[in-house]
Amino acid sequence: MENHSLPRTAAFFDLDKTVIAKSSTLTFSKSFYQGGLINRRAVLRTAYAQFVFLIGGADHDQMERMRNYLSALCRGWNVRQVQEIVAETLHDLIDPIIYDEAASLIEEHHTAGRDVVIVSTSGAEVVEPIGAMLGADRVVATRMVVQDGCFTGEVEYYAYGPTKALAIAGLAESEGYDLARCYAYSDSVTDLPMLESVGHPHAVNPDRALRREALARGWPVLSFVRPVRLKQRAAGLSMPPRPVIVAVAAVGAAAATAGLVWYANRRRAPYARI
Repeated sequence: MENHSLPRTAAFFDLDKTVIAKSSTLTFSKSFYQGGLINRRAVLRTAYAQFVFLIGGADHDQMERMRNYLSALCRGWNVRQVQEIVAETLHDLIDPIIYDEAASLIEEHHTAGRDVVIVSTSGAEVVEPIGAMLGADRVVATRMVVQDGCFTGEVEYYAYGPTKALAIAGLAESEGYDLARCYAYSDSVTDLPMLESVGHPHAVNPDRALRREALARGWPVLSFVRPVRLKQRAAGLSMPPRPVIVAVAAVGAAAATAGLVWYANRRRAPYARI
């Protein structure tokens, strides 16, 4: 248990391929199609993109092109509709792909008195409900501009690369976290700034570039391989619901989905992580 006379600490988790086995946003593509937000062709592309996502990565330029495309595609999507689709299908789609190892780590950090923060490039319409399911205390996610209940297509805040580290620094200041005693977990080299910002970084199912960095720096490399429904875990490992706080605002799941649809067209390029 944390010594509460010391500054507070936290554990920061990337989401996709770190806490869950797939892309959180791509997993909802069929549900978005059934809700009329994307067409059948987009569903097929996202199915392909999900496969490529599991074996690939993306550089900065590819991520920037994706962000520009997703902004245009999500324009006009009704925010309430996106939230309702996610709420209706969350447990069927996400619960089965949560890594047992990640769920256990989240519990261990809570038992030690640390906050758990999910830090994801995906939108909070997806990330916030997943965070609540996992028992996270806070969520950092991408934020789209909303006007009259719909996405305008403009990105207000992009939780990617260095901006994740800046968000963590902001939380450290507002919540009193001692980052030298905090933990972070990610699968992607694009999250290197986030990992570098804490005293205890961990590479989880890392891409090649992050694996090289982790080995060179002596960081632990973890392998998560057991997706399991939370309700199927041992009674002693069950996680009671915790109120989740959106640390850097709520954001469009639509935006992340749009970017993944765009990126699936780049059949010769590695797929961008979300």
